[in-house]
Amino acid sequence: MQILKVNQTGKIVSERIQAQNSGTSRKQEIYNSSAASEIQELFNQFQTNTTGLTEKQVSQSRLQYGDNQVSRGKKVSLGQSIIAAFVNPFTAILSVLVIVSVFTDVIFVPAGEKNFTTIAIICTMVVISGSLRFFQENKSGHAAENLLRMITTTCSVSRQEYEMPREIPIEELVVGDIVHLAAGDMIPADLRIIQAKDLFLSQSALTGESIEIEKTADPFNGVHGNLTEIPNLAFMGTNVISGSAKGLVIRTGNETFFGEMAKSMNCKHAKTSFETGINKVSWLLIRFMLVMVPIVLFINGFSKGNWGDALLFALSVAVGLTPEMLPMVVTTSLAKGAVAMSKEKTIIKNLNSIQNLGSMDILCTDKTGTLTQDKVVLEYHLNLQGKEDSRVLRHAFLNSFYQTGLKNLIDHAIIQKVAEKQDQEAELQGLSEKFVKVDEIPFDFTRRRMSVVVQNGKTQMITKGAVEEMLSISSFAESNGKVLPLTDSLRQEILDRVKKLNREGLRVIAVAQKTNPSPVGEFSVADESEMVLMGYLAFLDPPKESTAGAIQALNEHGVAVKVLTGDNNMVTRQVCLQVGIPVDQILLGSEVDQLSDAHLAAIAEKVSVFAKLSPQQKARIISALRNNGHSVGYMGDGINDAAAMKASDAGISVDTAVDIAKESADIILLEKDLMVLEKGIIEGRKTYANMIKYIKMTASSNFGNMFSVLIASAFLPFLPMLPLHVILLNLIYDLSCTAIPWDNVDKEYLAVPRKWDASSIGKFMLCIGPTSSVFDICTYLLMYFVICPMMTGGLLFHQISDPATQVYYIALFQAGWFVESMWSQTLVIHMIRSPKIPFIQNRASFPLIVLSTLGIVCLTIIPFTGFGHSIGLASLPIEYFGYLAVIILLYMLLATLAKKLFVWKYGELL
Repeated sequence: MQILKVNQTGKIVSERIQAQNSGTSRKQEIYNSSAASEIQELFNQFQTNTTGLTEKQVSQSRLQYGDNQVSRGKKVSLGQSIIAAFVNPFTAILSVLVIVSVFTDVIFVPAGEKNFTTIAIICTMVVISGSLRFFQENKSGHAAENLLRMITTTCSVSRQEYEMPREIPIEELVVGDIVHLAAGDMIPADLRIIQAKDLFLSQSALTGESIEIEKTADPFNGVHGNLTEIPNLAFMGTNVISGSAKGLVIRTGNETFFGEMAKSMNCKHAKTSFETGINKVSWLLIRFMLVMVPIVLFINGFSKGNWGDALLFALSVAVGLTPEMLPMVVTTSLAKGAVAMSKEKTIIKNLNSIQNLGSMDILCTDKTGTLTQDKVVLEYHLNLQGKEDSRVLRHAFLNSFYQTGLKNLIDHAIIQKVAEKQDQEAELQGLSEKFVKVDEIPFDFTRRRMSVVVQNGKTQMITKGAVEEMLSISSFAESNGKVLPLTDSLRQEILDRVKKLNREGLRVIAVAQKTNPSPVGEFSVADESEMVLMGYLAFLDPPKESTAGAIQALNEHGVAVKVLTGDNNMVTRQVCLQVGIPVDQILLGSEVDQLSDAHLAAIAEKVSVFAKLSPQQKARIISALRNNGHSVGYMGDGINDAAAMKASDAGISVDTAVDIAKESADIILLEKDLMVLEKGIIEGRKTYANMIKYIKMTASSNFGNMFSVLIASAFLPFLPMLPLHVILLNLIYDLSCTAIPWDNVDKEYLAVPRKWDASSIGKFMLCIGPTSSVFDICTYLLMYFVICPMMTGGLLFHQISDPATQVYYIALFQAGWFVESMWSQTLVIHMIRSPKIPFIQNRASFPLIVLSTLGIVCLTIIPFTGFGHSIGLASLPIEYFGYLAVIILLYMLLATLAKKLFVWKYGELL
């Protein structure tokens, strides 16, 4: 393993970190002062005593210091939720078209000719799309809020009006209160410990370190760079693992260490890759409209002479170029993904995050509880030669099982290990019944060990504790079945082996025993001498069973996993090795601060493991990766993870996370399992694939149609299609596309991350779009020179003098192109939805096949109906459909060739 060393050259520290460090220095002085003070000094300072505050003092303290509530981000109002659901670049484009249509179709036309069709169609699309998004996100938001409401936390407090300590909501706690702590309690505010017995806390929610830390009541005059390491201070949000204590509240609410971290999270979420991609696609379509619409306007205005009709037709071209159904298709695709993930016990708070999961190529994750089980497990029980030895485990069990004090995580891990192995090893069976307890010497933090005396034919004292302390009381050692004097060389050999285990991230304690100790009656610390050292117990917060498989699956799907943890590098290294994350290099938080942004961005590409990080350092690393062009997700559950979640494209939390983390997250997993993320990534890629299908196929076919219109406008003496025809054609086509969110996606396409690329859409439009124009022009020629003359006595349009016949000629021409456009536009869905050969190597989903078929049938029938005649279309002769079949077949062949050429040139189709 190489720990990266960074010099001071080019050191750049962000303003945010500098500002925080400045504020932290002042607060550290306050904490250090409380830590160094004698208990009576603290009582005088906060005007309290061992019996607590009076009600009057409680009121005064609340006025002076405020409530014990941590501010969170402002709740989004109903109005803001509605605006967020309806306001996006695509609906903005459609809204502009509606406004223009109001003037051209309603205001500036005679009373009997007002037409609300275009306005109604576009408004309906916008309302359906926005409503879908609003209701889905609102539903997910309520689910997340319900998780928060389920959690109510109280604490035990002494006040002068109470006869005994009373449970009160932690929000009612004030500075100066005396709090009673027991195993399982959450620390309700920042406390100075004034009385403690065997007190161990878990600070993983703040620091990410899974190993509990000891806290005592003694004044502390030393210096610690990290506040959480001060031994007599306990911080809001941490948990009591074992022991009991009393604490004096010195800070509450936003002024706590937890509150300060939470305040730094109340910033705007970084713009995600989805939002950036959607904006680029919107501007691409706007640019195409800004080019095409004026050209169509001027060509028709000059050639036909009627500028009013020319303007109306140019606006219909703008509508024709716009994928009107896109907001609805996007929202439906995202909502479908959210529903699918809800079946995997996952709450999607922000619909866009489904696609962000699909685009993610780097997943950054905290270690504790995500990669690991967030508990202590006995990894090895070794004799002094480093070999597994059941005798060592048996003696450790007797010590843990027969002690009467509160069993800590280590004791539970030993007892659990024996329960797992007793069926295979006879000497581990029935230990709880075979022995009788004689006495015990409880654990204390000065000795850092505890002993029990048991009897089973013979009397034994069994002691376990810190290795250094066990060596100090041992005179002998078991070696290869013999009891030998504990020489200096053997002592050094033992220490070397322990250091090796420590380097592997294991926490090591030692076990010793003494047979037939005296006195037989009451035992004391003095009897812990001349012990026989037996072996070691090595503990670890182990990886989850699913972690290694999940990481391999993520890697196979093109997602690199990086670990960003507050835990120490040795423990992190061992866990990463077990789950298959490369650890050739580890970058520490102290070294991150010494790097310029550019240097950090370069190193972050190569390093997979970062340890001893602060929340701001985690966020900075994620920002560096995103600035390198990556789509980054972050998974965590502590307050120290909230800033990283907000900096990422997709923030992922769990239902057991602290409230701030859940509020910062876009996605909440109801099970802390990375395998769920793999399913989410696949669902996200399916969502993106179907959205990009619709955009590319619709934009390209619309562009092809409008390009054909442009050509026809220059040469035909009449409009090739009425504005209403364009709107109706687009409506029926778009309705047939509503099944795209349920379409099948090639497995090969799901194998790698997918990101929005507006330039690819532009290239696709220019490459695939004109292929339809070739056959549109063929249809023009067919209708103008063959079909229409066939139905009008062999005359071309300019040869006809009868106005009624001219109207029929135009209606027949427009009906022919109307039907051909639908056939070509709909079949292109099947042609370009996959790089494979359609209907042979790959088939669309059943709903898409049904809807697209119905769309073709419905639109083909329209010219033969009274409705079709009323909108200016004429019935087509049967001969037309023979020609149409040839045109469509040739079009499919050309589209397949163009598709192959596009893939050959640009590497992929979608």
